[in-house]
Amino acid sequence: MGIFDALSNDIGIDLGTANTLVYVRGQGIVLNEPSVVAVEKSTGKHLAIGSAAKEMTGRTPGGIVAIRPLKDGVIADFEMSERLIHDFLTRVVKHRFLMKPRVVISVPSGITEVEKRAVRDSAENAGAREVYLIQEPMAAAIGVGLPVEQPSGSMIIDVGGGTSEIAVIALNGIVNDTSIRVAGDELNEAIIMYLKKNYNLLIGELTAEHIKINIGSAFPLDKELSMEIKGRDLVAGVPKNLKLSSVQVREALSETIDIIVEAVRQALERTPPELASDILERGIILTGGGALLRGMDKRLRQETNLPVNAADDPLTCVVRGCGKVLSDFAAYAKVVERSRKD
Repeated sequence: MGIFDALSNDIGIDLGTANTLVYVRGQGIVLNEPSVVAVEKSTGKHLAIGSAAKEMTGRTPGGIVAIRPLKDGVIADFEMSERLIHDFLTRVVKHRFLMKPRVVISVPSGITEVEKRAVRDSAENAGAREVYLIQEPMAAAIGVGLPVEQPSGSMIIDVGGGTSEIAVIALNGIVNDTSIRVAGDELNEAIIMYLKKNYNLLIGELTAEHIKINIGSAFPLDKELSMEIKGRDLVAGVPKNLKLSSVQVREALSETIDIIVEAVRQALERTPPELASDILERGIILTGGGALLRGMDKRLRQETNLPVNAADDPLTCVVRGCGKVLSDFAAYAKVVERSRKD
């Protein structure tokens, strides 16, 4: 370890559509905030970033807008993403006068070259010295502790906010991967549409997420749940209460979950037979926020006839993987891609 390494802060970032997590070498996960920026429309000045901005979502006056700069796991608003990364890096980098940090950022496996460049430029403009990219499923697999360097295959399903990544990993590489832009955000959207269509009730994004977390499920529950929700009656135009059950929410989510299940099926069909037998033995690991949806593992188990297990602390698998890469860069050199200026 050279003098530069001792002086620089190595940072791992899980740049997610819903949340951004930051890992600093030697300190662990130091930041976990929503990927939201609140901006004043007239001046373009940012008023809040992270949790404070998320609380403003759907509640802002006309002059303020809450923006999520990442859509489907990739940068949709370049300027806002840069502000977001810059703000988070500034919060975690203590010695600004020393070396600029080396940064490992996780990206969806289906990302294009243009999107990769946008991530790299955002991080460099925000103060990174070197930027390395790692594919999300690979980072999640390393974070969970799967032996990615071995010839035996491991399968990981990472259901995040913007993308669902399904990958088979062996020998430090992704043998086949399916990346679909259907994940947590689409589940929230499905709840909003269901209530609008069936009950003429309009709810916001935060309420939909609240419903999903509290009573959402992908598989019948032993004891079904229910909750009171508030929204606006689309016919009368006044606020209205409604009692919602987990059975109704499951019906609302079913089509979106079917898309994820179908993607898993297709990924299994494309897996080489030797690796398929490894997966049968080891099972499939489920990570990301989607792993927290009740019964998601049971639903996938039923559909694939394979053992499916949700990872411990599924929300932090990807950033923990970035952290492991930072702690032993030489060992993981094959799984990261140095992002250079062309």
